[in-house]
Amino acid sequence: MTTILVVDDDHNICRITKLYLVKNGFAVLTAHDGEQALEQFEAHLPDFIVLDLMLPKRDGWSVCQRIRASSDVPILMLTARGEVDERIGGLNMGADDYMVKPFDPNELVARITTILRRSSQRQVSPFNSNIYEVGSLRVDAVSHEVTVEGQLVALPRKEYELLLFLVRNPNQVFTREDLISKIWGWDFEGEDRVVDLYIKRLRQKLSALTERQIDWNIRTVWGVGYKFEGPGAC
Repeated sequence: MTTILVVDDDHNICRITKLYLVKNGFAVLTAHDGEQALEQFEAHLPDFIVLDLMLPKRDGWSVCQRIRASSDVPILMLTARGEVDERIGGLNMGADDYMVKPFDPNELVARITTILRRSSQRQVSPFNSNIYEVGSLRVDAVSHEVTVEGQLVALPRKEYELLLFLVRNPNQVFTREDLISKIWGWDFEGEDRVVDLYIKRLRQKLSALTERQIDWNIRTVWGVGYKFEGPGAC
């Protein structure tokens, strides 16, 4: 049975959310502050996390960052205000989706089900048994390991999938809509700016491991999208 951890300091939200999730066949854990959330995560390793941003003891951004250091578990963040910067902040920390409070519990269940289905499809869809080496960058599609100059780079699931897709399709320009469709799924309801955030994070993480000029590039094609280039590309 799929286990979902619901984290919110509002006990009523936790209670109602749990009722709807249990009714739809999920097992549910709850936590009411950031420290308790991390304790529940480490003790039970849930399959999905619904995480409020405004929490006592440790806020949702900090909890997400801590979890993302060791796990790709899907995370849906809840925000009370719905401000753009707040939503972007959550996505930038590694959240898979967000919802603005107050929300319809049925929509929350639908979003969770959709994200879990996408995640499951990616896991069972085998990648080609190939190793992609582009200059100092090496992407192993079998072990899902990424290295730069032999140094291992820890990437969350979507960052890895985005990089692998681009490396597999070098010198091809993809729009944000193309990448959202390929990586997040056609029914993704977030903003297309999420692609820019993930590209930025990939560039930062990969280039940070070398002091030399990088010999590959995730290039911005202004007004169109992005493409991956290797040594000698123009």
